[in-house]
Amino acid sequence: MAVLKGLADLGGRATLTALSAHVQEPPAKVHRYLASLAEEGLVSQDAGTQQYFLGPEAIRIGMAAMRQADPIRAAEPALVRLRETLEITCFIAVMGNKGPTIVRFEEPGLPVTVNVRVGSVLPLLWSATGRAFLAYLDERAVQAMASEELSHASPEQRASLAGKDPIEALRQAVRKAGCASVRDTNLRGISAVSAPLHDHTGRVCAVLTALGATGGFDAAVGGPVAKAVQREAASISAMLGYQDQAR
Repeated sequence: MAVLKGLADLGGRATLTALSAHVQEPPAKVHRYLASLAEEGLVSQDAGTQQYFLGPEAIRIGMAAMRQADPIRAAEPALVRLRETLEITCFIAVMGNKGPTIVRFEEPGLPVTVNVRVGSVLPLLWSATGRAFLAYLDERAVQAMASEELSHASPEQRASLAGKDPIEALRQAVRKAGCASVRDTNLRGISAVSAPLHDHTGRVCAVLTALGATGGFDAAVGGPVAKAVQREAASISAMLGYQDQAR
């Protein structure tokens, strides 16, 4: 398995010499393992270059894993952990055709009264969930939706934004922090922190959000809630096959 994972680490194709160096084992030993893996169709060898590469059975296993990489299912244990350890309300949202839409919702024993539930659609500019999607999705439809929200923003809402290009300023701020944070911008008296979930391609497929009453909820991007949300989001993303190149 170390040899097979080593081959995947090297991009799925490598020479015996490179693979041996990567797994820190003698070439003769690695060759024996490669021969066994080749018999099972997990590895093949290019006759021209003599490089080994992941075989058809490895592809079949990978495809099966991708089919079960459901962000909602993968996030359920994280929602329970956040709810129980921090006693906060948390949820998962996906990008729907009308905007960020809540698809899974967890509340503590003493829930915060909010008028959002499963099926609720959140704004891109004024919710932490929306800002997380906005920051990491470069899709034209998402940008157009954000521009439409900005065109209907109240003077108070506009005053809360910064820069000549407030949408881009929001995107950069969220990317720099690795999460989005809001206080009283979407719902009065409610603060929230959100972090993106990445699939195996690196695309944001969902957003994990924690929220609470502003008076007793630490929404600081470097605070314990934000760190917990980011940690859970990173764990879920890894389960979905995402490899963070920045780490």
